[in-house]
Amino acid sequence: MTAPILTATDAVREGVGAVAGLRQAVMAEGPEAESFLQGQLSQDIASMAPHESRWSLLLHPQGKISAWLRVTRLDGERFLLDVDTDWADEVVTRLTRFKLRTKCELTISPWTSLTIVGHGALSVEVDSGELELHDSWAGLPVVIVFGDNPTADVPEIDLATATALRIEAGRPAMGAELDESTIPAAAGIVDQSVSFTKGCYTGQELVARIDSRGNNVPRRLVGLVFDGDAVTDDVEMTVDGQGVGVVTTAGRSGVLGCDVALAYATRAVEIGDVVQAGGTTATVRELPLVAG
Repeated sequence: MTAPILTATDAVREGVGAVAGLRQAVMAEGPEAESFLQGQLSQDIASMAPHESRWSLLLHPQGKISAWLRVTRLDGERFLLDVDTDWADEVVTRLTRFKLRTKCELTISPWTSLTIVGHGALSVEVDSGELELHDSWAGLPVVIVFGDNPTADVPEIDLATATALRIEAGRPAMGAELDESTIPAAAGIVDQSVSFTKGCYTGQELVARIDSRGNNVPRRLVGLVFDGDAVTDDVEMTVDGQGVGVVTTAGRSGVLGCDVALAYATRAVEIGDVVQAGGTTATVRELPLVAG
């Protein structure tokens, strides 16, 4: 990557840029890899074709999130599971706990990642790339390349701007919006991550029960558009002095020209409500905040 460094979301959307290290990869391989993952992940792994990718949940037995990841079938016996950086260990640990006498080897890949974002992302040439995965942040093209230190001759996106793009798209992240206390339906990721026809998998009961009740959960992920400066993460939101949720990730939207955030809001909060957070006010918005 070369200068300049992109520090505004509108600059990325008008062109293209890249940020290294946002994702890690775990390899699952062996003659029983497919059947093992089929019983552990929320997606239908058995029906995947070679080179196909699907988002999936890896859940704890009680149905809360261990990791939100993407699974890619490389061939009949090899799968790549990519996850937010610093969560590969959790994926391996959680899967290993249920891998008794199963012919499936789990390893953290030495590959690093390069995430290319912008409307020109699909045409960027990458050096040292071994695997290319396509994604979309609310209609904004994203390409994730894994390999031995992949690079591209495009501007670098600084981490704060990459985070702001994620907020605009309403994209939850491990460690911020998602952890072992999170009910998947609260984060709005069930539809793209769960097969309701595949059969049993670990943690299925809670997901199925909440789905049968119309995904009615105590809190849900929403967007915030601030009137003033955004607060820091983990600040409580209030209405008339009563707590109604918490800010999870905040940043600056160059597209909207204001500070924005992702937050979990209780049922008492409706879209369009004004909330207080850290001495300033914000309007609650549906996600994504910016599309395309």
